Amino acid sequence: MPEPVVNVGTVVINVNDMATEKAFWGEVLGVGVAREIGEFFTWFEPQKPGGMGIALQLVPDAKAGRNRLHLDSVVDDAAAARARIEELGGSHVEDHDMGGFTWTVMADPEGNEFCIAAVG
Repeated sequence: MPEPVVNVGTVVINVNDMATEKAFWGEVLGVGVAREIGEFFTWFEPQKPGGMGIALQLVPDAKAGRNRLHLDSVVDDAAAARARIEELGGSHVEDHDMGGFTWTVMADPEGNEFCIAAVG
């Protein structure tokens, strides 16, 4: 296997309303804020030591079209996770089933898609 050119440290989500998105993602991820740079960047604590980082970046332009990159999330109970995400201001986009594997596409309050799936 070749040596990596880069090591991924953080996945960044572009947002227009930092306060709304910070509250939403903090609750969805169940973590606190690790670092902020003014109102422009927010980094969340990893969910577990050495885990992937998630951050928010304030941008002026609204999301347009389908995400080219999204988060895939594992949950214990997809229906309960969907309900909680919707309570927090997220929305249901669509459901999929492929070869017995099912997942749900959700969106944050600004329409950034992410998937949830109960695995196990």
